[in-house]
Amino acid sequence: MCIPFCVVRGHLCCLTRPEVNRSSKVQKGLRLFPVKPRWNISLSGISRDHWHKRRATGGKRKPIRKKRKFELGRPAANTKLGTQRIHTVRTRGGNKKYRALRLDTGNFSWGSECTTRKTRIIDVVYNASNNELVRTKTLVKNAIVTIDATPFRQWYEGHYVLPLGRKRGAKLTEAEEEVLNKKRSKKAETKYKARQRFAKVEPALEEQFATGRVLACISSRPGQCGRADGYMLEGKELEFYMRKIKSKKAK
Repeated sequence: MCIPFCVVRGHLCCLTRPEVNRSSKVQKGLRLFPVKPRWNISLSGISRDHWHKRRATGGKRKPIRKKRKFELGRPAANTKLGTQRIHTVRTRGGNKKYRALRLDTGNFSWGSECTTRKTRIIDVVYNASNNELVRTKTLVKNAIVTIDATPFRQWYEGHYVLPLGRKRGAKLTEAEEEVLNKKRSKKAETKYKARQRFAKVEPALEEQFATGRVLACISSRPGQCGRADGYMLEGKELEFYMRKIKSKKAK
């Protein structure tokens, strides 16, 4: 049996048979019952299939199947700079992706010194693809950020027993005094003297250590692995990005 429907004030309604008054045999009219639809138009997801698109000639395609899970597309993570928040996403094969929505720390390597430290991400300063990602402080792969230099300075001073990024005559804390001016055995002194032959840091990087912030590049994909890891900028790469940042500020 085909049941007629109509739309009343934005609601889908079912039209039943007219009610008849047996005593007067007068038709009272149609009764309306709201019906909850089984579909929701707003729930359509992002689709990466090709069969809903037109052909290259402009003709329409007939869909040969319904939507499939392997043809879906997910919204971008747009990882922001803030208190850590990571969501897990179930993927094909029962595997997992880690969708970082907010991050404020990461593991960054100092390439020339072959050391890595976990440190705080302070700010996003440059992005080659889009200035909007800098304005909104979005963490993506290849974003140029400033990170806290303290963990690297502490490691350097402990490894070489030399001050880094400090002004002459600067006052040291008790812990720093103990690391730099501690009395050591002859064997230890010989070891540190040998290390100090290779303790040279380029001037541009030393200037950054003096400010307490160094430039770094994110090399991981925060929206896929849930981490913002990367490396400190040095040499020609550091010169290039410092020039880019300077020209952007001048505009």
